Amino acid sequence: MKEFVCLAVFIILSAMFAVAMVVAGFICQYKSRCNIKESTYECGVNPIEDARIQFDVKYFNYAVMFLIFDIETIFLYPFAVFVNWLGWFAIIEAFIFAALLLFGLVFAINKKMLRWV
Repeated sequence: MKEFVCLAVFIILSAMFAVAMVVAGFICQYKSRCNIKESTYECGVNPIEDARIQFDVKYFNYAVMFLIFDIETIFLYPFAVFVNWLGWFAIIEAFIFAALLLFGLVFAINKKMLRWV
């Protein structure tokens, strides 16, 4: 029980410290506003257009697919290191995991998410 009390006190103090730092930032900030200070600085050149660029959704699809298979690699690497120690149940679990990700890849290919047109 003592460990839980110490953990609760640590979490509460950590949260209070984080809130105190945010409040201190708002209190100590420089509040003078003018057009020159709020303008964008690009190496002494006035900005030509808006900094927000519209990206095509296909870039987002590729990024999501990359993250999915990157996470798969991260999860399968420790399994590959300890495969002898884990046993058959873990091997079956790993094949189920890979099958689910393969199903996701087939789904993405059928939906033509990976076509670059």
